[in-house]
Amino acid sequence: MDTKIMAGLVLLIAGICLLPMLGVIAAAAFGTLETLGQLAETVLWRYTRTTLALVALVALGTIVIGATTAWIVVTCEFRGRRFLEAALVVPLAFPAYVLAYAYTDVLDHPGIVQSTLRDVMGWGPRDYWFPEIRSLGGAALMLTLVLYPYVYLLTRTAFRMQAAAPFYSARSLGASPVHAFLRISLPMARPAIAAGALLVVMETIADFGTVAHFSVQTFATGIYTSWFGLADRGAAAQLSLGLLTFSLLVAALEYMNRGRASYAMKGRHEPFTRFKLSGGRALAAQIACALPVLLGAVIPVITLFLMGLRSEQDILSPRYLHFIRNSLLLAGIAALVTVAAAMLLSSHNRIASNRVSLASLFVGRLGYAVPGGVIAVGLLVPFATFDNWVDARMEAWFDISTGLLISGSIWLMIAAYMIRFLAAAIGAYDSGLTAVTPNIDAASRVLGRTAWGTARAVHLPLLRPSILTALLIVFVDTVKELPATLILRPFNYDTLAVQAFRLASDERLDGAAVPSLMIAGISLIPVALLLSQMGVGGKGRG
Repeated sequence: MDTKIMAGLVLLIAGICLLPMLGVIAAAAFGTLETLGQLAETVLWRYTRTTLALVALVALGTIVIGATTAWIVVTCEFRGRRFLEAALVVPLAFPAYVLAYAYTDVLDHPGIVQSTLRDVMGWGPRDYWFPEIRSLGGAALMLTLVLYPYVYLLTRTAFRMQAAAPFYSARSLGASPVHAFLRISLPMARPAIAAGALLVVMETIADFGTVAHFSVQTFATGIYTSWFGLADRGAAAQLSLGLLTFSLLVAALEYMNRGRASYAMKGRHEPFTRFKLSGGRALAAQIACALPVLLGAVIPVITLFLMGLRSEQDILSPRYLHFIRNSLLLAGIAALVTVAAAMLLSSHNRIASNRVSLASLFVGRLGYAVPGGVIAVGLLVPFATFDNWVDARMEAWFDISTGLLISGSIWLMIAAYMIRFLAAAIGAYDSGLTAVTPNIDAASRVLGRTAWGTARAVHLPLLRPSILTALLIVFVDTVKELPATLILRPFNYDTLAVQAFRLASDERLDGAAVPSLMIAGISLIPVALLLSQMGVGGKGRG
């Protein structure tokens, strides 16, 4: 491929990634100060407080669970350790809103837990207090249970790569294992813990399905309510700008933290000799590692299965097959487009290695920090304006109505998915590209290959596993994506995620269990791939 054409495509991809951010800024700037004043007087501070409180609770919960379980599986030996080491990653496959539907059925007032309590104790509806699952705390718990694997995976790697000498020195000076962990190992793993926590924060502020189901008013729900409930695009854009600013700040912190990640790996690399646990200590370790898996995967799957059996949903009906086809079609196209864009950006940066290529790659990674609802608003405002302008001109000049050419098609959804998940595809592709040494490129060039010929004939065959990983990650993330799909989908174009959300919004939780189970089943594919690549739970030091 010609170098100029490739550079042009790279700039086009970077421009598409920047478009929703520029669209949100422009739409918010054109919004009236009256709208902003009304937001400040009514919901703005409530959204801010609730969002920050949710972020703090989820970050704290994921750090406690992720760091503790990572330390246990790395430094302790007990029955079931290898299985639990792998199983701790499984909740990552579940969208938080799927857990929300399951636990609402179990813990709500008509659910099995409270019904059993009333039957056994003879209580009436007002005779006892029970924690409200549809609350800020409930939403934080759901998000914590599915997001702690981010902290667990990064912290587990950091603990494995730590030098054991400082820990053993503390032990020789009389410190207990817990004290040595808190004073030595945990501070050394702070960069990894911070990196995982920042990823958790970005996922938390982007969540819509969970907080909407639990009626928790955050910026994400405010954007959707302003857009659809109040039909106020100015308010939606200004709320999106506030959330975008916070998201980019978190992304900047994550980027700076990544540069200090080597802090946890300094020192002579001496592996930990695992403590042999037995009796009560082994049981405590097993419970600590099994409880997150039980709450984050086992109970939700069993509950959703039982709910699905009570449901009237027919998964083989033409209507349901339509939902499945839409989900798979969108996810397949989005995966191909996104991975192709990631390959172009990464390969161009490797070949050209200039400021433009580096800036384009950086812009491509920014989308992960931008919530789906913000991307949807940022794309829909300019393209809807463009569609209306074209339609008006065609009506005036040729008496032809063009309708919504772009904003009424699935291609705007594909663009939103590409922007949102391009960073994940770049990360998967780059992880394989770093293994292709410059010597391989030099040998290919000596044999007469051009730079792009080398990328096509040498890099691609070597990077097939990384490309497959990137395709699967984007495919599954697209199947789970909810806010962007809700806002951008054409009329009567529903997916499994949208169907689950609609049924849950109508309080038909048994029906919502069916598409939720399908989403969870599809999402297990990349998690299984991740486990096989990392060797989690296998033999050896792991």
